[in-house]
Amino acid sequence: MKTQDFARIFTVTSVVLFTASPALAQGLPALEITSPGGNGETKYSLSLQILALMTALTVLPSIVLGMSAFTRIIIVLSILRQALGTQQTPPNQVLVAIALFLGFFVMQPMLTQVYETAVGPYLDGNMAAPEAMQKARVLISGFLIENTRQNDLMMFMDLSGSGPYASNDEVPLSVMLPAFITSELKTAFQIGFLLFLPFLVIDMVIASILMALGMMMLSPMLVSLPFKLLLFVLVDGWALTMGSLVNSFSSGIGA
Repeated sequence: MKTQDFARIFTVTSVVLFTASPALAQGLPALEITSPGGNGETKYSLSLQILALMTALTVLPSIVLGMSAFTRIIIVLSILRQALGTQQTPPNQVLVAIALFLGFFVMQPMLTQVYETAVGPYLDGNMAAPEAMQKARVLISGFLIENTRQNDLMMFMDLSGSGPYASNDEVPLSVMLPAFITSELKTAFQIGFLLFLPFLVIDMVIASILMALGMMMLSPMLVSLPFKLLLFVLVDGWALTMGSLVNSFSSGIGA
């Protein structure tokens, strides 16, 4: 599957998971239109379908932030920029774009399998919405569980008063999502700490040299910036950072 299809796959998956599709709206009489023949067939107007789609689009940013690799990547990149001391370079828009594209790359195996086993058959009319939702949920849960610390998962199980569960598929999203985002925050700050250390050493060395030379009025941050940029370029820092971020995730396929 081509990379440019991932945005469409993610959007359609979100619609399948989080919207009240026609097959799931049978309990809402206000949204039902029964045919005069009395055969029980239910049809839905185009306006209601558009309403369901717009509802899905409103929650899509939260899905991207809370159920994907975006959070870890954007935090690490923000800490890296602060460690370099380059202020707004790269700008926020560039960091968000990098986090989005790298997040799609990390989640490529899971998104492809979700599309092939759930979204694709649902759009082709070969699978009912509840069954498609269940299959998509199992795959997404596998990704979330594989990238969640057991301690965080157990903490939210204790807070909710639920569990233990026989398998990962039985863990509800109300427990899984907060545990996942908490684990992502901890992992992101750990990676950011390791990235910050070499640049902190350069700042301390430059500050000590300037103080020894009696140049206390000269900002150490201003002098150390070219050396930090030179070090980052010489070690191919962007490639190392991207590779480390990708390797820090588990796809969850086959879990």
